[in-house]
Amino acid sequence: MREITYGEAAIEAIGEEMEKDDRIFYMGEDVGRFGGSYGTTKGLWERFGDDRVKDTPMSEAAMVGYALGAAITGMRPVVEIMFVDLLCLAMDQIVNQVAKIHYMFGGKAKVPLVIRVPFGGLRRAAGQHSQHLEAWFLHTPGLKIVVPSDPYHVKGLLKTAIRENNPVMCLEHILLYQIRGGVPEGDYTLPIGKAQIKREGKDVTVVSYSLMLHRCLSVAEKLHKQGIEVEVIDLGSLHPLDMETVVASVKKTNRVAIVHQACLTGGVGAEVGIRITEAAFDYLDAPVKRIAARDVPVPFSPVLEDFVVPTEERIEGEIKGML
Repeated sequence: MREITYGEAAIEAIGEEMEKDDRIFYMGEDVGRFGGSYGTTKGLWERFGDDRVKDTPMSEAAMVGYALGAAITGMRPVVEIMFVDLLCLAMDQIVNQVAKIHYMFGGKAKVPLVIRVPFGGLRRAAGQHSQHLEAWFLHTPGLKIVVPSDPYHVKGLLKTAIRENNPVMCLEHILLYQIRGGVPEGDYTLPIGKAQIKREGKDVTVVSYSLMLHRCLSVAEKLHKQGIEVEVIDLGSLHPLDMETVVASVKKTNRVAIVHQACLTGGVGAEVGIRITEAAFDYLDAPVKRIAARDVPVPFSPVLEDFVVPTEERIEGEIKGML
């Protein structure tokens, strides 16, 4: 199987879908001639032109509002926001309009809209360009949320998201854009709401997603050499959550840690953790463990940022502590 980067896989997914359906168009800041801030729309403008790859003014509220209007009147927009932090400027459109219109109109209005957003720190970009805000949107009924972790994943999930008749947020970690992985040529999709067991084990279940998944897999390999077998699950989607896969794993290993880059309080780990407790309390031999960023704004200082975000050393130590 050929290997391409995460960014290339995303471009391929969007381009293939745009070829099939002329109702699909792409919009965002610098996504046209420039090819995207992270090179993740490179070549699309040359293929589809200004009518279907649209550079926008710097107004996130206007971008999402425009895309919403297009979606409910028959188009299938994909809108890119440059940083997840900037979604704060479009919260009214996303939370009060995009997420609710299908419900408020009794199912008569469809919202086939994809909001594609880079997120995550570790780029020394400080507190306003480094956040993980996925839990905000997990708390909003009406939105589907995917968090692809590798090139194969991002192509399959993006294709599914673009074909959806409901709004989907695709959150992509900035540090994943250059990783390489096997991606089949041609058309395939992956289901939203289905987790993947990335590594099987018997001693402890580790649940993660996005960049932290890769750190967890690295830790699992180190612990394997020490005689500890870690089962690693990639959630892939945050709404809907595939708790069936997670709970089945916990019933096998009897211990579980949830690892994410967002801060601890009110994060995805809290939601997943309580659902595990509700469904599998009698199977737990230790309390559910959350391993997350510390509850502070993301620092600019490299030393401090590395202290705030879970490192492989910290993940390894926390897992050993559970055993």
